[in-house]
Amino acid sequence: MLSIDEIKKPIAADIDAFEERFKSSMQSSVPLLDRITHYIVKRKGKQIRPMFVFFSASICGGITDATHRGAALVELLHTATLVHDDVVDNSYQRRGFFSINALWKNKIAVLVGDFLLSKGLLLSIENNDFKLLQIVSEAVKQMSEGELLQVEKVRRMDVDEPIYYEVIRQKTASLIASCCACGAASAGADEATIEKMRSFGEKIGIAFQIKDDMFDFGTDDVGKPLGIDIKEKKVTLPLIYSLNNANSSERKRIINLVKNHNDDPKKIEQIIRFVKETGGLQYAETQMKKYQEEAFVILNTFPKSDSRESLEQLVRFTTERNK
Repeated sequence: MLSIDEIKKPIAADIDAFEERFKSSMQSSVPLLDRITHYIVKRKGKQIRPMFVFFSASICGGITDATHRGAALVELLHTATLVHDDVVDNSYQRRGFFSINALWKNKIAVLVGDFLLSKGLLLSIENNDFKLLQIVSEAVKQMSEGELLQVEKVRRMDVDEPIYYEVIRQKTASLIASCCACGAASAGADEATIEKMRSFGEKIGIAFQIKDDMFDFGTDDVGKPLGIDIKEKKVTLPLIYSLNNANSSERKRIINLVKNHNDDPKKIEQIIRFVKETGGLQYAETQMKKYQEEAFVILNTFPKSDSRESLEQLVRFTTERNK
């Protein structure tokens, strides 16, 4: 598999220019805020989301000034939701760095999230990017709804496949869908093409999340701690499949372990073994590949180009990674 630097070659100059613009889009005259936003920029990840925006624009007509603003809008609103998520989850680390609330406490973290949200809104309004704003705002709404749906279902432990897919479609896939739709819209694509790219991004997002959920049952050398979803009583696709195919006494036993013994490492091991032995991981892998394939079918309706090739590699990178 290609490295992320090799994948982004066709748009490397655009990503570099975007990073500078993104920095300036977060500037504030308040020294504390400037210090915090500087910290946020410094700990940025692999820039996967902006890459989806730029590649989507490239295959839908070409990268424009609006593409840079679309990528900045996605990143501003997404960063705002992450800052707020860390407060909600009482989480003190993100990607190996201290979270904003760990360093500056909850009150400041919530206000920083609000600031980033408003910066994104203003960036769009000042440039009349109403279509981009509509696309990304819809994603933020869905992310909130997905999170709340999951909270409600976790409490009652009544998650089946349709509900699982609805949660991940809203929580994870809606953001990647908005990246691809924003890219298309920024290139001046028509509504049908924007919708096609939104659907493409949604399928990638679903495949990505299924892959992520599989890591919970893997070995502990991946980026995500083993059994973390089980500890949080999150019922994911591998576990849903295994529960649906177990006899009623075994099903009751495993549900009881998830509900009442999710802090016990030995019991977590039992749940993981149950999922592995009953084909839960193989089933999830098959479903992940199905969504990945559906995304490729959409992508292949566009003319061949370096950007299309790189976008395919980016999909493989996000869905076939080992951590």
